[in-house]
Order: sequence, then structure tokens, then C-alpha cells
Amino acid sequence: MKFSCEKALLLSAVNTASRAVSPKSSIPALEGLLLEADSGLTVSGYNMQTGIRTKVDAAVTEGGSLVLSARLFGDMIRRLPDDVVVFASDKNLNVKLTCGDASYDLTAISSADYPDMPEVEDQFSFQIQQKVLRAMIGETSFAVSTNEARPVHTGSLFEIGEKGLTMVAVDGFRLALRREPVERIDGGAFSFVAPGSALSEVEKICEDTDEPACVTLGNRHLLFEVGPTELICRRLEGEFLDYKTAIPRSNPIAVTVDTKTMIASIDRVGVVISDKQKSPVRCLFGEDKVSLSAKTANGEAKDVCKISGDGRGLEIGFNNRYLLEALKYCPADTVRMELNTGISPCIITPLEGEENFLYMVLPVRLKNS
Repeated sequence: MKFSCEKALLLSAVNTASRAVSPKSSIPALEGLLLEADSGLTVSGYNMQTGIRTKVDAAVTEGGSLVLSARLFGDMIRRLPDDVVVFASDKNLNVKLTCGDASYDLTAISSADYPDMPEVEDQFSFQIQQKVLRAMIGETSFAVSTNEARPVHTGSLFEIGEKGLTMVAVDGFRLALRREPVERIDGGAFSFVAPGSALSEVEKICEDTDEPACVTLGNRHLLFEVGPTELICRRLEGEFLDYKTAIPRSNPIAVTVDTKTMIASIDRVGVVISDKQKSPVRCLFGEDKVSLSAKTANGEAKDVCKISGDGRGLEIGFNNRYLLEALKYCPADTVRMELNTGISPCIITPLEGEENFLYMVLPVRLKNS
């Protein structure tokens, strides 16, 4: 196997594929990267849950395949000078890397020891701009559950239909929903749950570009195609929360909030709250203002945030981090907050236009002052 490739291109491919490599595995080959050279070079990483393979332009003079330690190979490429890397291996799996005046020798593992990545049957698929998919994942992933007791909620629900793509994440304390049109749908309406860990890798692979990302649903697996990179993961099985009935929308109180101003107020009041000293942020919604306060053994904090509308004197408590994150990830400078009672969820939506996002935060019961 012999090829030459620009160091920057090779390093980018190695870094991308290495995200799916097992740091420790009972199968030694899975601690490595699979390199396959034919018309170009394909670099793959796989941990039996998620697989990433990416193609890179390379001048191949002798085809072949082998497996190299991801950590060692990555460290070597990183330290080579910025020049063309020449890669050569013999039939005994001895590899020589040369770049400028620098060179490395290392030993490879046979590609026969590397497990095959699953094939994804093309049943249903859709296309969406990379920058839109990346934003949707980033603006909902904070609400993905980390509780393994309900494995299906450790991922995000994708619903694809006439209205486009609806992505929902829920963890029992808050819900995040984003909706955007898609460029193309094949196979009709469909839905699935993608693991949160795989989606965080998809978010990193997607670039800030109008170029499309293609998502394909198979019988048991999902395929995300982003430029020269493919990510394959197992879909999560189980019954996802019926979010449409879980979100209360007939709320009598509605106020308008500047997200940055509200974030700053919650942040100021939250200073006295810590992991050891937990306490809700107490919010008293009045006319055109909300009074925020928190009290712990660390101290007491108070602030007033200007809003538009009448909160009708409603007093409600929130986990400061949950409310902060919901506002922080809102893709809008001004939002509408819908409220009902001190034990009803708070709903955050766009102030006007199409409802392309919705965040729900459950309150914390307040003890009497």
C-alpha cells in the first residue's frame, strides 16, 4: 500500500474518524483506524456503536488496506512538518511515513481483524442544509436525557413530514423542540430516535455551509452523509414521549422577554447557588417586570428584569441552570414566555412568525417564604 497526501488533509481525516475509535476495546483492531487506499484514501473509526468514515484526496500508487493505532498514528501526523506525507507499507505490515526530512516507522494490524461496519438500507431519507442541521442539534441537545433507565430519551426524536423536520429532546425536567423545512424527502413521512452521543459527532462534522447533509433511515441503523464523511449509528428503540400532548398551550399569562437581559439576571441571582447549596430561583412576575431571588447558606441574591406584559403576580420557582439553558439556546433575541400556575410548566416560543422552536421548563415547588 502506497500513497501520498497533504498533511493537513490527512490530519483532518484522522481527527474526524478518531472520534468513533474505542480508547480501550477487547478487539485490539477497534483501537485503531482502518485505512483503505484505491482511487483515493478512506479513513474509518468504529466502536461497535458508532462508525465514522471519511474520504480524502490522495495520490495512490499501490492500493491496499490496514489498521493503525489511532492514538499513535494521529500523534505522528500531528507532529510532521506541513508538507506532503508519503505513506508506504510492505506485505509484513511494516509502515514508513515520510514528510520532508522527518520519518516514522510503525507496525500495522491486518484489516481482516477489523469488524465490518453495518450497511444501511435506503428505506427513507431526507436532505437538509448542513448549517441548519448543526444548529438544530446544538439548540436541542442540552435537553437530551443522561438517565439510562429510559434509553430512548438518551436520544433526539426526528419527525419528517410535510412540515419538514421536527427535532425533540426531553429529559423529564425540560423539553426542547426545533422545526425547519427540509430540501428533499424520499419514501414519505417517517420518524426515528438518534442517540445523543452520535448527534454530538454529527454536529461537529457539519460545517457552516448551505451544502446538504443526507440522513438515511435503515431497519436498525442510521446513516448521516456530510460532504466526504459518513457517520453510521444504531437507532434507539422504544416509545418516545408523546410531546404533543405533554406541552400545555392554553396558558393565560404571556409575557415578552429579552433573552440576553433575562439570562444576565438569572446568572446574577444564580451566583449563590451551587451543587452543594441547591435552591430554586424564585420568580415573581409582575407588570412589565419580574423580580428574581435566590437564598442559600452561601448568601442571598436579588435582581429585577424588565419584561413586557402583565405576569399577574405569579410566583414560580425554576432550577436556574434549566431556565438559563432554555433561554441561552433560543435562536431569537426576544421570546414569549407562557405561564399558568406556580406548578405548571413554562413555555418559551418565538414572539412572532412561524413557531420554529419551543422550549418547556418544569418548575420547582417553592417553600413558603
